[in-house]
Amino acid sequence: MNFKNKLLNLLLFTLFIIPNFVFAYSNQVVLGGDSIGIEVKSTYITIVGFYKVENKYIAKEAGFQTGDKVLKVNGEEIDDIHDMTNSIQEKNNTITVLRDEKEKDIKLNLVKDDAGVYKTGLYVKDKISGIGTLTYIDPGNNVFGALGHEISESSTLEKVEIKDGKIFYSNITGIKKSSGGNPGEKNATFNSNDIFGTIKANEVSGIFGHYQKEYDESNLIEVAEETEVHEGKAYIRTVVEKNKIEEFEINITKINADSGVKNILFEVTDEELLEKTSGIVSGMSGSPIIQDDKLVAAVTHVVVSDPMKGYGIFITTMLEEGDKNS
Repeated sequence: MNFKNKLLNLLLFTLFIIPNFVFAYSNQVVLGGDSIGIEVKSTYITIVGFYKVENKYIAKEAGFQTGDKVLKVNGEEIDDIHDMTNSIQEKNNTITVLRDEKEKDIKLNLVKDDAGVYKTGLYVKDKISGIGTLTYIDPGNNVFGALGHEISESSTLEKVEIKDGKIFYSNITGIKKSSGGNPGEKNATFNSNDIFGTIKANEVSGIFGHYQKEYDESNLIEVAEETEVHEGKAYIRTVVEKNKIEEFEINITKINADSGVKNILFEVTDEELLEKTSGIVSGMSGSPIIQDDKLVAAVTHVVVSDPMKGYGIFITTMLEEGDKNS
């Protein structure tokens, strides 16, 4: 083999072993646990339900389905519910929706109710808001990760394609405890003008974006690799009262590296948290999980049949996705 062929083989081998994506997230991140308000504006207006007009489901009978995404009204592209309302006429409307990746035109005539108001018979949504927990801030690029799972539309369970969004100030005012196999929830007040960051991506592993507030750069914690996580004692970091971040003891009972967002199964063992919440409640999604003084995961889901138990996602999975969206 001559030198030219040797060089060619070497180059081909080198190209083959270079990974497609090199992750550059920091090995130390700013630890979260803060309660946050979340609001996202979806790319589409989505039909989420129907109501009766003069004792008839006029929109459903016209051919609409929940999950349809409204693209146009009478040939005009629309951006939000305000545009849709302004474009709809009393008679002879053609509404273009996206269904199963195909456009479909549907005729809809409004019906006047007893009060003389014209009705569409459609429930639509273009924004989703709620409460969650900030997991981390990467000081290397100011990217934040939160929630530990995707935001989905409650009526269709489909992942929301977002146009933009924000995280903002949230203050916990009370807890509805889990009971009888029904997970509870955090109650909160918000100030949506006190913006912490802008959301860039809604992914299976969480929401990600750019953090824009000042943060304590000394509040750093080392990131654990998946192989370092083990069964046994750990802690979740979350807010159950006002803005006070606290750590509560849990026990990791199972690890599943092959599961997408349910890598860790744990149970709450902290008596104080059980007294306050009876287990995992809505709003804890994204709460950091700490083990051996390292950030190992984030809370993602509650076990509905037993709210004392929950699931967590490896923090490295969140960091990798956050790095893609930096």
